[in-house]
Amino acid sequence: MNERIRDEIVLELSHVTKRFGGLTAVGDVSFKVRKGEIFALIGPNGAGKTTIFNLITGVYALTEGEIRFLDKCVIARGGVTYDADGAQIPHGKALQLKPYDIMSKGMARTFQNIRLFKSETVFNNVLTACHADADYNVFQSLWRWKAGPKWLTKYRTQEAKLRAKTEELLKIMGIWKYRDMIAANLPYGQQRKLEIARALAQAPVLLLLDEPAAGMNPEETMALMELIKEVRDRFDLTVLIIEHHMDLIMSGSDRIFVLNFGKALAEGTPAEVQNNAEVVEAYLGKEENADGHA
Repeated sequence: MNERIRDEIVLELSHVTKRFGGLTAVGDVSFKVRKGEIFALIGPNGAGKTTIFNLITGVYALTEGEIRFLDKCVIARGGVTYDADGAQIPHGKALQLKPYDIMSKGMARTFQNIRLFKSETVFNNVLTACHADADYNVFQSLWRWKAGPKWLTKYRTQEAKLRAKTEELLKIMGIWKYRDMIAANLPYGQQRKLEIARALAQAPVLLLLDEPAAGMNPEETMALMELIKEVRDRFDLTVLIIEHHMDLIMSGSDRIFVLNFGKALAEGTPAEVQNNAEVVEAYLGKEENADGHA
């Protein structure tokens, strides 16, 4: 096992199910993510990967099951479970924290469809995310000229720290030279890196990356995997990643969980998953004999 991985469980899904009407998008899925892991979630298109991300972050409500983050229940429906304070939730009742409440506990995520402030500069995109750590609000910053000298000194000190943090993150992600460029004008691969920098600005414990290598060529993809490892080590993160680039997943993940039609298909190390006949079949289909039969 990677020496950076600890036994502490950061994220746990237990019998998680999500139905949309008569369609079961995710059915009875359970897995645990340990501290320090790069844990990959893979599967063919429509397998339910992004649905699981949306369940973890509270975008979708559970149909059944439980999700625990840092050993606190954040989402649950059905069965006997306990809330974040240890109080029992009656059978059939739901615990559903809002996305902001869940994310504020130490999660940050990126999206399949990049979500940036497209008309703002690269620098301001990250600086805005850094302001989550500030202890003043936007109105106080706008009206700071009315504040007393003590508050103004505090404001300037914090602002300098946030700008330094923004610079550090942009340099780590290799996009410092684009700092004054409007985000919409960035090359697609650099926009992906900018979105990761914004997520890191929130100082997460768990970083969720939804197809971070989408639109990148093979060379860029492998460089990104090394960057994700560096970020994991530098910030002592746990990473949960969805990705279709198998080279990236097989070279960079500690463990892999495979979904197919919303259900668990396999779990293990990259080598174990790569040699799993059911996984190969799910991705490539069954090999047919000369008579046309599988």
